[in-house]
Amino acid sequence: MASISRSFLDCIVRVNTRVVSINTEAKTVTAINETQSTTEKEDFTYDQLILAVGSEPLKPPIPGINRPGLFVLRNLQDMDSIVAWLQTLPLDGEEKPHAVVAGAGFVGLEMVEQLMRRGLDVTVVEMLPQVLGPLDVEMAAIVEEDMKKRGVNLVTGDAIQEFLPAEGDERSTVVRLKSGKLLPSAALTILGMGVRPDTKIIREAGIECGPRGHIIVDDYMRTNVPDVWAAGDAIEVRNPVAGNDEKWAVPLAGPANRQGRMIADNIYGMNRKFKGTYAASVVRVFDLVAACVGMNEKMLVQKNLPFACVHVHPGSHAGYFPGAKSVNFKLMFHPTTGKVWGAQAVGEDGVEKRIDVVSTAMQGQLTVADLAELELCYAPPVGSAKDPVNIAGMAAQNVIDGFVEQVDWKELKAVSSLPDVVVLDVRNISEVEKDGKLIEGAINIPLNDLRSRMNEIPDGKRVVVSCASGQRAYYATRILKQSARFSKVENLSGAWKTYSLVQNRV
Repeated sequence: MASISRSFLDCIVRVNTRVVSINTEAKTVTAINETQSTTEKEDFTYDQLILAVGSEPLKPPIPGINRPGLFVLRNLQDMDSIVAWLQTLPLDGEEKPHAVVAGAGFVGLEMVEQLMRRGLDVTVVEMLPQVLGPLDVEMAAIVEEDMKKRGVNLVTGDAIQEFLPAEGDERSTVVRLKSGKLLPSAALTILGMGVRPDTKIIREAGIECGPRGHIIVDDYMRTNVPDVWAAGDAIEVRNPVAGNDEKWAVPLAGPANRQGRMIADNIYGMNRKFKGTYAASVVRVFDLVAACVGMNEKMLVQKNLPFACVHVHPGSHAGYFPGAKSVNFKLMFHPTTGKVWGAQAVGEDGVEKRIDVVSTAMQGQLTVADLAELELCYAPPVGSAKDPVNIAGMAAQNVIDGFVEQVDWKELKAVSSLPDVVVLDVRNISEVEKDGKLIEGAINIPLNDLRSRMNEIPDGKRVVVSCASGQRAYYATRILKQSARFSKVENLSGAWKTYSLVQNRV
């Protein structure tokens, strides 16, 4: 499509121009041209003012943070600076230059991939105990494991103490962590430590902002000042998942674009309400895609909301058609009503479309029972007769209906140590030999042998069942429940695939 010219739109665009103050009483905006050597200011009058100031990268007061070779990434100009610096590095030599990425959020991990493609060795430093904070730890662990296999040096649960000049090389930086560890000298450092709303001049203008600096707007995107509107990363919006008029800040491009359109409509009298943001987001890290929507388990615990989770690992399309990849899927829901709180998925194929389906379902107030019944596209190369979303909905429905009780992966070690508990692993012997034991003391009886060998499980015990991905364990749980010999039978949520990645974090 041909580009639309400024003359066609009848608008004036002032690039390289920075707003330095706003006078809401006089209805003027004061700006300076950053390409000029002088600081001459120019005033612009307005009838309606739309604030789309966005967010700015965090630069904490860490000693040495303004050293050469340290970059933030907010815009194309920042990227140009990074590329120019990379062009000065010896990327074709025997020894690879080393880069440090501070922060393991979406931007940080995207930079990891691109720096490695450029031929650098990369260390990631993340203060939190996991990468990708919007995901829960067991889902983020899938991404972490893949990054480590690709040679990324991943440091989590540690923070940067200071940036030091490298000995004999003023252009390179040595990162000292709060643990005392010194990282190898870095020829390049990316600061991806998060963002904050760029609202200093907004607050100075008397426009109301929240405690973290986000502009407060109503459902029509109006601020507390007449004829002043706001959209994008710098605002707080309604959290429709939590309800109760709760607000949150969600710096995503999709909601920002829709908010801008809504403001234009409302200026012309359409009175459109913004219903809030469901925080549907996605990132690619090497060959993996990670996506999520709604609230994660950490948020639900913090807000003291009742919830249950299911973990399933179905294929991205029919297993008999070549090329199917595992979709590692987590669904969070209200344990009695089936309201969907959120979902997360990680895999190589078909991840984001499943999260898009759940996001749409959440916006339509559908429950997990509805997810189980959704009619979705199917052909063997692109899907399954029972889609991963259907399977997650069915698993959640089984929990609500009492067909299966669960033990969460975080609980397994503690539960397995109780004297009345038996852990049953129904994987095949070859799987256990290849991948390792589920947990010390677990009994291994393959599912196909379970009915004939059930007498090997002691009477009166509480039995926790696992397999590789959860499906066989569900079958085993149903078989054991038919017997009156056991006090309780439970399924390990996520099974071996989930537990094996995070067993050392409990």
